[in-house]
Amino acid sequence: MTESKETNGLKQGTLNILNGIGLGVIAALVPAAILGQLMKALLGVAPAFAQTVIINITTFTQSLLAAMAGFCAAYLFQMNMIQMCSVAAAAMIGSGAVTFKNGLIMVAGTGDVINIGLTITLAILLIKLIGNKLGSYTTILLPIIVLVVGGGIGLLILPYVKTVTTFIGMIVMAFTKLQPLLMGVLIGMSFAAMIVSPISSVGIAVAIGLTGVASGAANLGITGAAYTLGIMSYSVNGMGTTLAHFIGTPKIQMANMLEKPKLFVPVLLSSALSGLLAAIFNLQGTPNSAGFGFSGLIGPLAAYAKMTPGWGSIILLTVLYVVYPVALGFFMRWLFIDRLSFAQAEDLRLEV
Repeated sequence: MTESKETNGLKQGTLNILNGIGLGVIAALVPAAILGQLMKALLGVAPAFAQTVIINITTFTQSLLAAMAGFCAAYLFQMNMIQMCSVAAAAMIGSGAVTFKNGLIMVAGTGDVINIGLTITLAILLIKLIGNKLGSYTTILLPIIVLVVGGGIGLLILPYVKTVTTFIGMIVMAFTKLQPLLMGVLIGMSFAAMIVSPISSVGIAVAIGLTGVASGAANLGITGAAYTLGIMSYSVNGMGTTLAHFIGTPKIQMANMLEKPKLFVPVLLSSALSGLLAAIFNLQGTPNSAGFGFSGLIGPLAAYAKMTPGWGSIILLTVLYVVYPVALGFFMRWLFIDRLSFAQAEDLRLEV
């Protein structure tokens, strides 16, 4: 009985951390993905309506991903305010988004998502270990201990975790040396798997310099996965959360995917078909655009920049990024939920 309780506790704790990271990603990246990209687009066509300050604040908000993820995870563990703030601070230090050089503190990027998860785990374990042992000194000492020990260890292991992240990227990059059609399938599946895991698809794409058709396949693969997850779960998640899958990120389903691995079957099938289309239509992108999918129109805009300007390109992108993935999502819902009963919409319910 004790072993069963410990197993359930470990499982729930892991899900809390993964859910916290997923919610943090949404809160940190959606403003830049929507408002930030809209303002950047307006700079070129209607500068009078573009607000540089919005671009700046939404870009900065992305760097708060670690703090938001830490706060959300601690909240799911039902911690108090001091504990939640301590976890958020430690996660921020261990993320790699904050760097110290020549007496200056610089904040840039989102940090390494894997290391963020590890640092959050360390901070929460530390808080659980300390418990009430500090008595009336908890308010003073707990933030210091969690920040220095939890955040410090996170900072120490960051280079090694980045090495692992880069190695994963090298494996993905090896796919690009294969035959183009097969490459499109493999890249699409790889990035769809990353986008619903703790691994940062954007970080991997930037780290390995993913470009050309490989970048396009990554984006369209993520798009196919996002629409499939959103449409398969719309009956239990509501319209707003459904839209968040592709306007925001399908990473919000990370905990459900890891808890129920069978859900990877429709996701990987959708991403494989989408990646194949990217290779067929020579859809391209850049290292900075790969890994976003449809979010903020980053994938489509990067692809359009590599195409011949005109309505033909716009119509093709509309079909590939909207019409096709919507149809694919409904097909996957019919096949895996209605026809085969392989999965249930309830498997993808999100508590936001």
